[in-house]
Amino acid sequence: MTETRVAAGRLTSGTAAVRHEVRARHEFRGLRTVEHYFTVPLDHFDASGSSETITVFAREYVSAAHSAEEAARLPWLLFLQGGPGGRGNRFGSLGGWSKAAGKDFRILMLDQRGTGLSTPLDRNTLPLRGSAAEQAAYLEHFRADSIVADAELIRAALGSPPWSIYGQSYGGFCALTYLSFAPEGLREALITGGLAPLAGPADNVYRATFKRVAARNAEYFTWYPEDRATVDRIADHLRSAQELLPDGGALTVERFQMVGAFLGGNTRVDSLHYLLEDAFTEAAGGPRLTDSFLEQVQGIVSRRSNPLYALMHESIYGQGEATDWSAWRVLREFPEFRPDADPLLLTGEMVYPWYFDQDPALRPLREVAGLLAAKPDWKPLYDAGRLAANTVPVAAAVYSDDIYVERDLSLETAAAVRGLQVWETPDFHHDGIADDGEGIFNRLLGMVRGVRN
Repeated sequence: MTETRVAAGRLTSGTAAVRHEVRARHEFRGLRTVEHYFTVPLDHFDASGSSETITVFAREYVSAAHSAEEAARLPWLLFLQGGPGGRGNRFGSLGGWSKAAGKDFRILMLDQRGTGLSTPLDRNTLPLRGSAAEQAAYLEHFRADSIVADAELIRAALGSPPWSIYGQSYGGFCALTYLSFAPEGLREALITGGLAPLAGPADNVYRATFKRVAARNAEYFTWYPEDRATVDRIADHLRSAQELLPDGGALTVERFQMVGAFLGGNTRVDSLHYLLEDAFTEAAGGPRLTDSFLEQVQGIVSRRSNPLYALMHESIYGQGEATDWSAWRVLREFPEFRPDADPLLLTGEMVYPWYFDQDPALRPLREVAGLLAAKPDWKPLYDAGRLAANTVPVAAAVYSDDIYVERDLSLETAAAVRGLQVWETPDFHHDGIADDGEGIFNRLLGMVRGVRN
């Protein structure tokens, strides 16, 4: 274990002692991994320097095509994954974008604070903080500003000069925060499907995305017209019969609508058809939903494995004002998405207050979620002036029909970041890097380095 005392820049006060421990190294399937544990302050904004600490885990991936000596000289690429609340990707081998990156970089994959092997945050650990108000205060330290501050301390502890970052989806939001408050730590930034609006209110996001999701529903049902009847049949069935998911929670019509998460993908959208095709079976009492269908739906509608997503999702749009269950309020402007609508439309990744009633894993966190939704003074996550004067090379892929990060809002943000180069394409949806990660990564890296692809 080593201890490094580093100045943490504009995101933190004073200096912070970062303990760094390497616990395991492995080699398999053409790559080498190193497991890093860092002890960082919970509160990077505590001027007294007396804040409690948490652990942040990161796994290093290096192509075995490089010798150990060569690998030690490779520059770092920090990958910032989607979320909030998603742990870092676990690679069994290098492929797609990571194969492309592995040619020239050591890849560092964070388990962002509260996820994976970092200090955990879930329905079991959060109540240990005390009252609902104390839990909500703790969660204030799990936004992009704290993630970026962690990254800067980790970079210094690893002895890295300014490094490259690659932000997918919410990771792109974090990249914009990095460019706002610690650009001195960056060599270059690549962003895919993740140009966040720089100002509120959150309502603007949901008004735009509800329209995109409605259009995507219409597109999907032209590809699979038989699924229109299946979706309505499932909805009618759930209105008259109780179906329980494997965790014991009821599958309601509004929870079933959440399978619209598939609509946000190139590689996943057709999987919605495969989910629906064997939804029903004949039982003694009449038609029932199959165990296979219910098992798959459980994985889509439950937040048991990533409660931070439900708790913190709207806070990523909080910029000095309460979000106040924005998606739920804006939904009233789009009655075609109501659970009693005919025909029924499927929804996207919006979070609603009833999640905390209907999802057994979230019920203990309902009061905390309400406090976060009502919080009136979220700190700004972006510095518009700093972004307007940006000198870090940045390239971003904007997907024309993205139902999660809306195209028009993305282009507004792109125009506000000096020197940011945009590659807009209709060929991919939000999960584009799962479709052609190697091509997308190489194109963006070429853009920031002035290389034509």
